[in-house]
Amino acid sequence: MYLGIDVGGTKTIVAVLDDNGVIIERQKYPTPKDYREFLKQLGSSIKSFDTKDFKAAGMGVPVTNFSREDEIARTFGNLPWKDVPIHADTEKLAHCPVAVENDAKLAGLSESMLRQPQHLLYLTISTGIGFSLIIDRKIDPYVGDSGGRLMVFEHHGKLLPWESFASGKAIVETFGKKAKDIKDKATWDKIARNITQGLIELIAITEPDIVVIGGSVGVYLDRYVEPLNKHLKDLETPLLKIPPIEAAKRPEEAVVYGCYDYAKEVFGNT
Repeated sequence: MYLGIDVGGTKTIVAVLDDNGVIIERQKYPTPKDYREFLKQLGSSIKSFDTKDFKAAGMGVPVTNFSREDEIARTFGNLPWKDVPIHADTEKLAHCPVAVENDAKLAGLSESMLRQPQHLLYLTISTGIGFSLIIDRKIDPYVGDSGGRLMVFEHHGKLLPWESFASGKAIVETFGKKAKDIKDKATWDKIARNITQGLIELIAITEPDIVVIGGSVGVYLDRYVEPLNKHLKDLETPLLKIPPIEAAKRPEEAVVYGCYDYAKEVFGNT
């Protein structure tokens, strides 16, 4: 059995997966803003599972600065934690080896496993914005740690982080509704335009064969994929081709499955 831990800025999902990557137990709860409270909740979740022994665990966190030498998570996106030994703390709770990685990278890895090996750009739009580049089912370690927080654009006359005006949180702050409650085309056109501003830069830099969009806003891609494609195509040039854009096949659980895929990659089947 494997343990998958998806730590998001809003919610945490903890799941037990069998050797074939099938979820057999699962818990979901709001992510505590206090790190010690988070560890307490995580420990309680793990203890509550019928499964007690794990071969390994994968953990996806919105980390923006992870020191791999001493395995200390320095900073996070949309969480106030700083300089926490999240790797060692989780191993103590899970009683098994743990592989920690940026959550968007694990989500991208998971989605790549459901498709033919290719150059895949994964974009998650949820509380914040994260992205990753997966090449032939392997995570590109140099793309994605900072997410949409450090990508800065002119927006309404100001220089702002992409995440501040295009994320799920920004949608609520701007339009007073969550993505699931937005139905009118005019609003989705504005949202698609905001997403385009950062996405076109990522496409230009990474030159992917496909773009996959997940997260809580990615769930509703069918509502804005048409204007999104239009805005992107308006910026297409002979040297900048817009690849196909698809919805994530498991948009809200991609990280959990990616935790499983990554744990197997790092630790094997033993």
